[in-house]
Amino acid sequence: MSHKPLAAAVLAGLFISALTTGCGSKPAADLSRSFATPPPSARPWVYWFWSNGNITREGITADLEAMKRAGIGGVLIMEVDQSAPQGPVAFGGPEWRKLFAFVCSEAERLGLEVNMNNDAGWCGSGGPWVTPELAAQKVVWSETAVRGPKRFEGALPAPETIAGYYRDIRVLAFPAPPAGAAGIDGLRYKTAELATEFHYNGRSSTLPTRAAWPEPAAGETIARDRIVDLTGLMDAAGKIAWDVPAGEWTILRFGHTPTGKENAPAPASGRGLDCDKMSLEAIKAHFDGFLGPLADAVGERTGKTFVSVHIDSWETNTQNWTKDFAQEFRRRRGYDPLPFLPVLSGRLVDGRGVSERFLWDFRQTISELVLDRYAGGLQKLAAGRGLRLSIEAYTTCPTDELAYGGRADEPMGEFWPIWFGSGQPYGFGFTCTEMTSAGHIYGKRIIGAESFTSTDEERWLLHPAKIKEIGDWAFAEGINRFVFHRYAMQPWPNVKPGLAMGPWGLHYERTQSWWNLSTAWHEYLARCQYLLRQGLFTADVCYLTPEGSPQSIGIQKRFFARNSDNRDEARDRTGYNFDLCPPEALLTRMSVKDGRLVLPDGMSYRLLVLPQVETMTPALLRK
Repeated sequence: MSHKPLAAAVLAGLFISALTTGCGSKPAADLSRSFATPPPSARPWVYWFWSNGNITREGITADLEAMKRAGIGGVLIMEVDQSAPQGPVAFGGPEWRKLFAFVCSEAERLGLEVNMNNDAGWCGSGGPWVTPELAAQKVVWSETAVRGPKRFEGALPAPETIAGYYRDIRVLAFPAPPAGAAGIDGLRYKTAELATEFHYNGRSSTLPTRAAWPEPAAGETIARDRIVDLTGLMDAAGKIAWDVPAGEWTILRFGHTPTGKENAPAPASGRGLDCDKMSLEAIKAHFDGFLGPLADAVGERTGKTFVSVHIDSWETNTQNWTKDFAQEFRRRRGYDPLPFLPVLSGRLVDGRGVSERFLWDFRQTISELVLDRYAGGLQKLAAGRGLRLSIEAYTTCPTDELAYGGRADEPMGEFWPIWFGSGQPYGFGFTCTEMTSAGHIYGKRIIGAESFTSTDEERWLLHPAKIKEIGDWAFAEGINRFVFHRYAMQPWPNVKPGLAMGPWGLHYERTQSWWNLSTAWHEYLARCQYLLRQGLFTADVCYLTPEGSPQSIGIQKRFFARNSDNRDEARDRTGYNFDLCPPEALLTRMSVKDGRLVLPDGMSYRLLVLPQVETMTPALLRK
């Protein structure tokens, strides 16, 4: 079914409403003038991809002047390795920083703004400045079987060690359950993919009901009061001496080591370990290793022309430990997680129900640390330099994605006009629903989108007339800043079609045959974006999402199915508009006034819809 009438009708309604009501404090005459001549801040942006060190001053000037001429308002810079030959400029090095400073001086001359990705590539937050101790960490362990009664003296095997860094957590012993004893649904949680197991295996992250907890037979679980802490008996070489009680015993030596994940797809000069996203120390070291020196190089233009830093979509798997994780778990959850470490190996401690509740708490602690330290920490560090933070807060995040988006100054979604070979439009459309909801719930006035991302099917065939419909749909969804994906840097003044970006993206460069005809299209987008930033989104219904981590509406509604029409699944608006609301925001930001659910930034709703889950924490139930 065509959605053209829907997008046109919704946009027309928004525009008429804006002009007739004045959108709050702005007179209709001012809106009319700015609609006719939108301010530079309303112009669309582009992802400006630099390819593997192929950067020249001539190319920078030619690209930025072409953008200015066509009505582009800003750039989001990201350097990648997509098989272009290695260029002469090493990522993040002295010459690279000089060229970045030159970008900012040219952008100032032309009235453009600059956003910089927080590392090279689009996966992760890392680089060669991240040391193994500050890298993302995972829990690892080794197992030793012993039989008592006897005196055991020997070395416990060292668990897996990556990048030469390993630290012990605990050594625990317990009576060994019989072979084939029940475990946590047959899953093992030893990898850094603790959270993504729950995404891609279709498991719910909400707390299950007791009916979902068939308890194993007696003797198949580990009694917590039978667990013996042997940590103090092990020396620095891993040797231990212990008088083993009668029976079969298992000794687990737990520690943590880097996940080994690196930022990607990055040029070799910018590639390194992904930083520990649950450590403020690691986040600061990452900022100081790359973004701080850039701000220094730009000088007084930081915060004026160089205006923002960026975290792209989460495509780097996750981690499940940090140095002070146990202390933070005790502070946030109120009990000691260390006796439950055997659960991470797939075993049951004190039964299935207790073990599942521990895993719920474990994932929730990971979520809160990522929100507080990674997103919140980077936002504060950026703000200290006068910079904003934009985040694409979705795809396999180990957290509540709506709350994650709420930590950004500017949440961002994305949408694709062609969806991975399926011929279907509106790929990743769910992220627009998710991130516009985060923007509305947390009071963010600019909500961007990685716009018109494509695969090699595009082949220079798409143009504004072919993509306008999906752009109008994104506007109707609540997006009010397009960031075109993508504009590949053209280092040579007169080579056409020039550099591409591997198979990815809409070809949206000055080398396009229609580039100099695109000004009117960009003016149309600027008018739309200007009006859509006035006033507040209108929605009748507030949908509360489930508690627990990870939470993604994309997974909940199975938007990743390649053969489905993502547009229809993303838009289920039978006459009443809605926003999604995470439990955190309902607990801390929402109240009731004059019979409406209200937020401190002015948003309000008529109806609260509860999630279709059978469990709820007492705090949320009380609210």
